[in-house]
Amino acid sequence: MLDHFHWLLRLDQGDLGSLLQQVKSRSAKAINHHLRRNGKVWQSGYHDHALRRDETVLDVARYIVANPLRAGLIDRLGDYPLWDAVWL
Repeated sequence: MLDHFHWLLRLDQGDLGSLLQQVKSRSAKAINHHLRRNGKVWQSGYHDHALRRDETVLDVARYIVANPLRAGLIDRLGDYPLWDAVWL
């Protein structure tokens, strides 16, 4: 899980590609600044997934929040700082 992240979002305007380009650019600059280095942080491209008819926002949000637990990064959901995200 340390090599990717999951986001649940709704776009009211703009497009996903532009948004992710901005997020990757700004976060890469911040990460490189913090680590006092230069270089590539993110791979090019991304994988998106639109909700299907049989999926609910709540189900997908729960999957995302439980990811750190499944990956062994936390011992319980309450240890994850975003466990009570607005989608839940």
